[in-house]
Amino acid sequence: MRNVTLKQFRYFEALAQHRHFKHAAEACAISQPALSMQIKELEQSLGADLFERVPKKLRLTRFGEEFALRVRDILQSVDALEDLSRTAQGGLAGRLRIGVIPTIAPYLLPSLISDLTRAHEGVDIHVRETLTKTLVQELEDGLIDTAIVALPISEPSLTEISLFEEPFVLIRQNADQGMAVPDAHDLRDMRLLLLEEGHCFRDQALSFCNIGTRIPRDGLDGSSLSTLVQMVGSGIGLTIIPQMAVPVETSSAPVCVSQFDGTKPMRTIGMIWRKTSPMANQLIQVSEIVRAAGLRLTQAV
Repeated sequence: MRNVTLKQFRYFEALAQHRHFKHAAEACAISQPALSMQIKELEQSLGADLFERVPKKLRLTRFGEEFALRVRDILQSVDALEDLSRTAQGGLAGRLRIGVIPTIAPYLLPSLISDLTRAHEGVDIHVRETLTKTLVQELEDGLIDTAIVALPISEPSLTEISLFEEPFVLIRQNADQGMAVPDAHDLRDMRLLLLEEGHCFRDQALSFCNIGTRIPRDGLDGSSLSTLVQMVGSGIGLTIIPQMAVPVETSSAPVCVSQFDGTKPMRTIGMIWRKTSPMANQLIQVSEIVRAAGLRLTQAV
């Protein structure tokens, strides 16, 4: 086996994960033909096929499955060495891979990235936005350094640190402005629009209303908070969103924002990282910047 490179290993890992040349190429920030060529050269160097190519499908060969396990171990070791090198520099420098859940990313990232680059000029920030379950797995696999999520996560292998509390608010159409704010019990009998299954924010909203997570939703779920707010503006129903989303999501929809009376629904925002990460001290520095950015957002509304 000659002329095999770490870059080819990373391209192979991306293709093994996505099982799609276009998606893998986008993840690697290269063209699809370039990715195909690198994979072909890797297979030629190995003297064996890694993928079985059939119409509209791509699957690992038996050799490819075994190869993928060993490549992941190699890349995790390389990433660990990179982390060790960064920590030896004392400050925060080089690549920082941050995962963020979708109900936080659009609202926190603009100010957070600005704050991070201002505080640490040498940092190269890579952002991954996806659901909590995926972020936890990618964190444990060494694909990201840290994640900003709603707590608790309660994974024994991860450190989690609470950063700030954020209340939820009720979004109704403008015609409901001035009307009494329904409580959690009332919401169970109303047309409440929620994020689709898989989002932790959906579960938090259902928990506040004491509604089972497996009840039929009659097609009233949305893939994003933006979709939910626009649906409310069209008179379809009402929804609950986190406070930091209010300035962005309500600016272009005919809706009103109401605070809940009494005990308000809340979520705890925090950061998680591997307990074995050599970047722990640097990530604590990052967490303080995340905390400050989050507090500005939640207290400004």
